[in-house]
Amino acid sequence: MTGLILYQRDDCHLCDLALAVLADARVPEFDSVFIDEDAALEASYGERVPVLRDGSGRELDWPFDAAALQRWLQR
Repeated sequence: MTGLILYQRDDCHLCDLALAVLADARVPEFDSVFIDEDAALEASYGERVPVLRDGSGRELDWPFDAAALQRWLQR
């Protein structure tokens, strides 16, 4: 499951909830990328954060729960 990136913002309540879901789903490794100071990421993810992206480019937009996350990871 390496190669996961959680795109998020500083002081983002939904991002905090997504982090809790990742913990509940026992996702062992992921990188956090904050979009706040990056114009290109802001343009791509703006209002969509939090967004989880895998190494193949698939994205899972919020909202998701642990069960949905596990199903997405297994695809």
